[in-house]
Amino acid sequence: MAKWPLPDPMRRALALAQEAVVAGEVPVGAVVVKDGIVLGEGYNLTRTDHDPTAHAEIVAIRRAATALGDDRLTGCDLYVTLEPCGMCAGAIAHARIARLYYGAGDPKGGAVEHGACVFEQAQCLHRPEVYSGIGEGEAGKLLRGFFSERR
Repeated sequence: MAKWPLPDPMRRALALAQEAVVAGEVPVGAVVVKDGIVLGEGYNLTRTDHDPTAHAEIVAIRRAATALGDDRLTGCDLYVTLEPCGMCAGAIAHARIARLYYGAGDPKGGAVEHGACVFEQAQCLHRPEVYSGIGEGEAGKLLRGFFSERR
């Protein structure tokens, strides 16, 4: 199987995940892009902000919506290092993200290809195109390293 180079937004998401480690956060980074322009990015801030909703995806989506001046991120792509949870998958659907690219799958907390499979539910308002395994090795290594140090 051919191995493609990582897209720049996923490289940036991985760099953000590394910044999360330095901040004592779970290493997840996310970047929202439209027409090649980064509109919003972020990493997990749940511990820093004492906010259980401050996942990397939510942070990036909020910043992109502010940049666009619109709650609909139609035509935008989201790159994230870990499979989104149910909350984040719901936000992705509500924001009308066109394409989701994620690195490592999350059998315990993911809700895109694991668990609830939010986008497959009849009640889901919008279903983005989903591409998984983008930067999976790098993202998985960051996560394993982070959690092994805390055990």
